[in-house]
Amino acid sequence: MTGTDVTDLAEMPGDWQRALAVVAHPDDLEYGCAAAVATWTDAGKEVAYVLATRGEAGIATIAPDDCGPLREREQRDSAAVVGVDTVEFLDHRDGVIEYGLGLRRDIAAAIRRHRPELVITLNHRDTWGGTPGAPWNTPDHVAVGRATLDAAGDAGNRWIFPELADQGLEPWNGVRWVAVAASSTPTHAVDATPGLDRAIRSLLCHRAYIEVLTDEDPEQYVRSFLTSATSQASARFGGRPAVAFELFGR
Repeated sequence: MTGTDVTDLAEMPGDWQRALAVVAHPDDLEYGCAAAVATWTDAGKEVAYVLATRGEAGIATIAPDDCGPLREREQRDSAAVVGVDTVEFLDHRDGVIEYGLGLRRDIAAAIRRHRPELVITLNHRDTWGGTPGAPWNTPDHVAVGRATLDAAGDAGNRWIFPELADQGLEPWNGVRWVAVAASSTPTHAVDATPGLDRAIRSLLCHRAYIEVLTDEDPEQYVRSFLTSATSQASARFGGRPAVAFELFGR
């Protein structure tokens, strides 16, 4: 969007109590929206995390059998920094997640377990940025984001995945919105200022990953990245640093 096509970002809805964030890997939420999560938990809202993988293929210098448990620990520590106690892993294989019925079923089951009003996921589109030459997104992000959008509806339909009800997971038709972080076409935002310091500490918990990713001092890298990321939407959000989302109503 350019020129007169640019519109202000609306405030994210606040009239909800439970949220469920569904992403592919450890660190996806910390790079994307932990500052918003910190603000929500401060307000007494309940947020749970569900990750499709344990990120076991994410560090070239650490074998998957060792990497998976390490990244799981880092994810649990990072979630705790922003007030999230519930972190679940679906145990799909890192790097080769397939969009399909199995993934939709697993996410629909998680939605039925947690009964959220707000579901959060990560950019499900082919690229980051939506412009010519923008970086290509990973298949895992695309599959999990798309499946989460679909599973929000699946969770409320008794006749889709009826075996879930046999397992005690009754349909949940209470999802009111799905919010996509890191979208190239955001519509809403949360002021990042109150939660930014905790978001930085939360991302720093992924130290094993970050130390392989960059030669910079980890704290300097994380602070610079998140400060830059939250400033990108500020012009559309009253000059405030922001975590931006594309919000889909249901």
